[in-house]
Amino acid sequence: MSHRITARGYIVFVHDTVMAGLSFLLALQLRQAGGFVHYPTELLVQWTATFTVIAGVIFFSMGLYRGVWRYASLNDLIAITRAVTITVLVFAVVLFLWTRLHAFPRSVPIINWFTLTAFLGGPRFLYRLIKDRRIELRYEDAEHPTVPVLLVGAGDGAELFIRSLKRPGEGTYRVVGIVAENPGRVGRHIHGVTVLGMVDDIPAVVKTLAAKDEQPQRLILTNPRLDGATVRSLVDVAAKQGMTLARLPRLTDLKHGAEDKMEPAPVAVEDLLGRPQVPLDRDAMRSLIAGRRVLVTGAGGSIGSELVRQTAEFRPQSLIMVESSEFALYTIDMEMAVRHPGLDRRPLIADVRDRARIGAIFDQVKPELVFHAAALKHVPLVEANPFEGVMTNVHGTRNVADACLASGTAAMVLISTDKAVNPTSVMGVSKRIAEKYCQALDLEHGENSGTRFVTVRFGNVLGSTGSVVPLFQRQLAAGGPLTVTHADMKRYFMTTHEAVELILEASAIGSAATFQEGKIFVLDMGDPVRIFDLAKQMIRLAGLEPEKDIAIEIIGLRPGEKLFEEVFHGSEAVMPTDFAGLLLASPRASSRAELEEAILRLGQACTAVDQGALMSGIRALVPEYQGEA
Repeated sequence: MSHRITARGYIVFVHDTVMAGLSFLLALQLRQAGGFVHYPTELLVQWTATFTVIAGVIFFSMGLYRGVWRYASLNDLIAITRAVTITVLVFAVVLFLWTRLHAFPRSVPIINWFTLTAFLGGPRFLYRLIKDRRIELRYEDAEHPTVPVLLVGAGDGAELFIRSLKRPGEGTYRVVGIVAENPGRVGRHIHGVTVLGMVDDIPAVVKTLAAKDEQPQRLILTNPRLDGATVRSLVDVAAKQGMTLARLPRLTDLKHGAEDKMEPAPVAVEDLLGRPQVPLDRDAMRSLIAGRRVLVTGAGGSIGSELVRQTAEFRPQSLIMVESSEFALYTIDMEMAVRHPGLDRRPLIADVRDRARIGAIFDQVKPELVFHAAALKHVPLVEANPFEGVMTNVHGTRNVADACLASGTAAMVLISTDKAVNPTSVMGVSKRIAEKYCQALDLEHGENSGTRFVTVRFGNVLGSTGSVVPLFQRQLAAGGPLTVTHADMKRYFMTTHEAVELILEASAIGSAATFQEGKIFVLDMGDPVRIFDLAKQMIRLAGLEPEKDIAIEIIGLRPGEKLFEEVFHGSEAVMPTDFAGLLLASPRASSRAELEEAILRLGQACTAVDQGALMSGIRALVPEYQGEA
């Protein structure tokens, strides 16, 4: 492919040409051992102009402007040395043929070789020293590795990977080219490897490399901050070009930083669905948690266990883990014992549906901050067991919320779901009723500086129990088929770690005494993902071909399932916040007294196993509920 010189390339070219002229003038003065000598102006102009023009032509023809100063290495120094040597020799020959070196000091070319090398190399390595606070000079011309690869990203990751290949015993790959996200890097070099084009140019780049017998076998992502949509598109591009897709480990994954082996790893589902990291107010999170008694319900679940992990990092006074599953509680308790041996933790087996047990726990530990993550959340199972779903999600939430009020808890955070918006399932509608109850309590008590009730609503969490990703992974391991309920189904996704970080941020904001009561925090889930496309991409990540190696089967919508999830109800005014990743929904609240009476009737219907009364009570509380009768 042809390479156009970029704006930065012009700047580098002008810099090097100017440095050539200055180095020549300095060499003339150094020839006099420090004395300032006046040469005839005409000769001085002729010599300097001739040397500068020759240097400019050679620098340009040798592509000296293509090197990236941020990654200046011994390769760049060798290239500079070569260019300087040719420039000095050509100048000496030209001047000899032109003037027979009349009146020209014979030692100047030798001195000029040193001054020009310093003038060109010095700024480059100084720039890298300022940027990285280190310079590593090593020769980078190892034997050709066995696997030709194309790198995506022309930044720090690419530089580290190329450099790591030169270490003894690590020449597994041969980098045949780079594609960049930034057009300013196209045509430039990183340790001798050319940036051949933009990410969108991958098919053309591969075709060009194949014509040179340099067909890449693997596409390697070097930027850990690529968003999920870009990674998903690259999965398809790699498959069409006959390449596998991999990514470099993040520096935070390496035990010894850049000195560890930079071994590419398979792209994970989290990479397909991940999003750029949003800035977080960690000081506010620390202020919310540090030194406080924190209680987490559902502490052994997907969200609850991550809440326990991240909360423990902020050093609470004590961490109370409430969980109904003995095994789940044992697992997270043992993890905390290893990771935070000095933390005062209390693993308590309890069901949030047991009002007396929850009340006794709160009376005993007096929590100052409560995260309520306990819930039944699997849509088809709750649809088949509606009484259990309502008792856990509605009555369990009421029990915890009332216990917070009775014990003087400063703030309770309810973990909700996008399925609570225009619900079509018992799970969704039960979570909407829980939202309404907490909103009513916040409107009633928050304005009096009592217990604050913060509700956080978000979509699917990667890897959580019952979610589609673990299902696909199990089906892949079994040889398929992958089952999708509808070809057009879309879902929002977020990693558990990111979701909990935003929960903590929302909690810090929402628990403040000055924050408006009754609002629901909605995590910005980005764009929804088509499940059928996700299935195909997961098959490709496994090195297989969709429909050829692994079939995808459409099985039809399950009871209570929606094609498209929503995060806001039509009557909820959407409000932005000053915090990235967080939105607000205005309250659609009822009075606490009305809700308590209605919830009591739901409990009676559950006790009597009266599905008609249960559905009637649900529809009275949530008129937009669209579930089956």
